[in-house]
Amino acid sequence: MHDNSSIDRYDFPMIRPLAFVLGLASVVLPAAAFGQAKSYALSTTDGLRLHNTTAEAVTFKDRKAVRVAVSPDVTRRPEYLAGTTEPETFVRIEGLAFTNGVIEVEIASAPAEGAGPGARGFAGIAFRLRSENDSGPQTYDAFYLRPTNGRAEDQERRNHAVQYISHPDWTWSRLRRETPSRYEAYVDLVPDTWTKVRIEVRGAQARLYINDATQPVLIVNDVKSGPSASGAVALWIGPGTVAYFRSLVVTPNKD
Repeated sequence: MHDNSSIDRYDFPMIRPLAFVLGLASVVLPAAAFGQAKSYALSTTDGLRLHNTTAEAVTFKDRKAVRVAVSPDVTRRPEYLAGTTEPETFVRIEGLAFTNGVIEVEIASAPAEGAGPGARGFAGIAFRLRSENDSGPQTYDAFYLRPTNGRAEDQERRNHAVQYISHPDWTWSRLRRETPSRYEAYVDLVPDTWTKVRIEVRGAQARLYINDATQPVLIVNDVKSGPSASGAVALWIGPGTVAYFRSLVVTPNKD
């Protein structure tokens, strides 16, 4: 399955138990709206659970981060090479449950070496992630970036720079087919450049902010998991992607 200028393909072993402290110390945001924030520097791989991915601690553009890529066990599969299957690929943050609140992180991503023409450097955050086991269906909502679309010389590709999905039922292709342009939008992105991502979730509404913008670039008023779903948070990548993640902060709504 390959991509072209008008269609974007976005669109998994435990490393070690969760460390007592993962990254930065926790801080407290205003009690009237939020509970206690949990901060993860992502300078090590402690407390990360892989799903069809690899992860290693690196320094990228002078910043400590976790490098995430699709596992070689996946990339060697004939069906993956042929583009006929796109397995779920993410890194779950152990011991972290999320229903409503704010997720902040910095991401830099680009197509992997040798990736097909449809690769866009797909990378983002999955939330409310639920599964019976690693081999069963993975249910989650996610926002992700397509950084090579940000400055493409094709307006339709630019309009697909960021995306909301909700797996397994609501893939990017189904959302685009049934409700064109509602769940994706334009924002200026550059591959392999640190990009600040902020996701706000409250009930059935979610908003995506990029690089300290005061207004969201994408608003979803009908989050497919419903108003009260709960689950894990994960670092998410799509096919043919190498991504770097740092400075994850998750702040739940107190109510």
